[in-house]
Order: sequence, then structure tokens, then C-alpha cells
Amino acid sequence: MTVPGYLAVDSGGSGLRLAVGVPGRAPAAQRESREPVRTGARGIDPAHLMAQLVPLARASAAEAGIGPLETAAVGAAGFATLGDALRAELPGALARELGVRQAVLAADAVTAYVGALGPRPGAVLAAGTGLIAVGTDLTAWRRADGWGHLLGDCGSGAWIGRAGLEAALRAHDGRDGGSAPLLAGAEEQFGPVRDLPGMLYPRSDRPAVLASFAPWVAACAAHDPVAADILRAAARHMAESAAAVCPADGTPHMALTGGLFRLGDPLLVPLGEELAGRLPHARQVPAEGDPLHGSVRIATDLAAGRFTLPGEPAMLCAVPAQGDRDPP
Repeated sequence: MTVPGYLAVDSGGSGLRLAVGVPGRAPAAQRESREPVRTGARGIDPAHLMAQLVPLARASAAEAGIGPLETAAVGAAGFATLGDALRAELPGALARELGVRQAVLAADAVTAYVGALGPRPGAVLAAGTGLIAVGTDLTAWRRADGWGHLLGDCGSGAWIGRAGLEAALRAHDGRDGGSAPLLAGAEEQFGPVRDLPGMLYPRSDRPAVLASFAPWVAACAAHDPVAADILRAAARHMAESAAAVCPADGTPHMALTGGLFRLGDPLLVPLGEELAGRLPHARQVPAEGDPLHGSVRIATDLAAGRFTLPGEPAMLCAVPAQGDRDPP
């Protein structure tokens, strides 16, 4: 015998993860796909997302003895700027394929926020290949950066990696600002640096390739002033974004989330100094969980009638239950 459950989804640059469960309990089953959801002229592709999501969700629900998945929370990278097609098509597709009756669609930065801090005022700095800062006073959302590797994501893994490779190429050319250690690292990781443009520019995963060099920059920072300066600049950019979104009143909580912070002290020490200077009123706390944890939290709160987060079309939208009243 199956019981109604929830579906929680985290769709990001490295693939798609989901969890299913029964409200009031921990997730009963989880699965993932390593293939990122495609984007095209209409933005994030709802059909491609559903093609990956449906078989994983059905298998997870069957494994856990759950069904239908009446409540869903979907966090998607790019939702804020590329989510029009998802907003238009995903609720109906979820209802048809999985029996979803009510859903929340959100930017992955929002699910990262909820996973890290829950429904309380504060700011979250989410940094991996890209970077975005999100804050709320529980009446509205504020975001800073998250504009992608060509226009922003300042301080992100892609930004750090690109700056490190630029310093390597400066050393190769004999220009000021070059770094011999970073040149050696670039050649060890990628081969002759003269071949970098041909290897990098045609690739659709350029941000990830650039970000893959960020650990080299961190490894060199202790003995290479150029690498150390790159990480200090990254920390300054991060703190600027966090300060732009953090509530100005009270003692808001501040959390860091994302794989970039695994670079450790070479990044965390200057970042701590920058945050202390720019946000002396904020209390930095450890992140409670990741973006999938945030989607689980949203889905369970929605199912229990405790959903209180502010809605904004570009950041978070609650979809009315199919044939029922609007969700709270």
C-alpha cells in the first residue's frame, strides 16, 4: 500500500538530484543524474528536465512505497533569468506525470538559502562554479550577482580559475602580473598553454573547465603572492555581494554554502576578514544543509501548511493545487 508523499528536486550545473519522502519524516529515497538540464532559446528546457526527473522520481517512489507525489519543490539553476518556460510548463507536466497537486518552483539560490538557514532573515553566499548571494527579511528576496561567467559570478570558482590562467599566460608572455607557479600548474593540468584558447573557447562547459583550475590557485597561495592576491580579490567580491543582500536591521544570520569553500583557509581567511568589515552586525553560522535539503524543507512545509517564504516570480513561485485551493 502506498501513501502520498513529496518530491524535492535540485537541478544545478553538475546535474539533477531528487529526494522523495512522506511529510514529517526524513527523505525515504534519493537519486541523481549527472547530466545538467539543457538551456536553449526559451531558457531552461522543461522537457529535458522532465525526461530526467520522471524515471528517477518513479523509481524512488516505488522503492520507498510512496505515491502519488502530491507536493513538489523544484530548485533550478538559472531559474531567475531563464525560468519562463519552467514556470509555464512544469506545473502541468508534474501533475500529469507524477500526480503533483501543489508545487513550489524556485531559483537554486533560494533552495540553497533555505537549506542553509531555513525560513529566517539573513543572507547566504552560494559559491561553486558560479556565485550568487541571496538575502531576505521574510518580506522580499534580494539577490546579487549570479550573472554567469561572462558577465559576473565575481569571486566564483570560474572567476578564480580564469584569473589564475590569466596570470599563467602573463608569465608565459613575460608580462607584469605573471605567476611562474600558476604557469607550471596550468601546463601540468592542461598541457602547453599556447593551446588553451583552442581547447577552451569552443567548449560548452567553459565555466566548469575554468573552475577546475581554482584548486591550483589555492594550492599556490601560500608561497605565490599573485595567487594570494587572486583569492583576496575573490573574497572582496564575495563580501560585496553578501553585503548587498543582507538585511540591515537586527542580527541576521549569514551562511556560506557550495563546493568552492572546500578550498579552505587560502580563501576562507580573507573572506572572514572582508565579511567582518562589511557585515559587523551579521552572525555567521554553519550551513544546516545543501540545496536539496532546502527543497525538502520547502516541500514538507508546503505539505504541512507551514509555507511562509515570500513569493517573487523570478525567485520563488507557489503553484495552486490542481483543482484545489491556493497553497498558503
